[in-house]
Amino acid sequence: MAPSEGAGLRRILAVIDLLLDAVDEETLLPVLLPMLLQAVPGDTLTWSVRTPTGRRPIATPAGLFGPDAVHSFYLHAASDPLFRHTDTGSGVPLRRSDLQSLTEYHRLATYAEVLGPVGAEYQLAMAFPAGHARSGRRTVCLAVNRSSSDFADADVAWASLLRARLTHALERIAPPLPMPAGVTAREAAVLDLLAQGLTDQQISRRLQVSARTVDKHLEHAYAKLRVHGRVDAATTWLAASRRS
Repeated sequence: MAPSEGAGLRRILAVIDLLLDAVDEETLLPVLLPMLLQAVPGDTLTWSVRTPTGRRPIATPAGLFGPDAVHSFYLHAASDPLFRHTDTGSGVPLRRSDLQSLTEYHRLATYAEVLGPVGAEYQLAMAFPAGHARSGRRTVCLAVNRSSSDFADADVAWASLLRARLTHALERIAPPLPMPAGVTAREAAVLDLLAQGLTDQQISRRLQVSARTVDKHLEHAYAKLRVHGRVDAATTWLAASRRS
């Protein structure tokens, strides 16, 4: 084994050891993300959690993408083949160069407005199941970015090895949550967003349903939670989530 391969294996094993000992995501992620950036070497990394209520991206280093950049990325993401691969495709580790040339990549709005300015000339991305949120199944999209050289076949192999371990660890520490009082998954998604302070119109846009449908979900949820308004529903829902 070449010295570089041995060092790479040690970094992978360190990540696996961390995942085996993980007890919750809150303490895991601040340690895990920098280690992943060493195990599959890159300049920056994004870890985006997708649930039925939306997406929550985290970057290493912190503050890599501001709110405007995040909004711009998702505004144009449907035209980005690497995003589509992780969002609706198989999610196996792929380099952007497996899907398009640099010239094609540079023509994308996601590159011009978001990825290019932070030096993400080359990317390796994957997606995997990541346990459950209150509103349903979660998926994580992990993307590693480089500015000066593409990822090698060995990097793709390391990412494949880690993908299975990450899935197993997150499924273990984020198991399915019981729904209080018979609340359905769709009602839970609406309540999650209500508890975040979103209006009915904002919830309808986020979940891509009509405001009338949101109102119906809330009407049913109020009866199940035995509350009579938005504030009581949000308070009761947050209290139930903390108990779980």
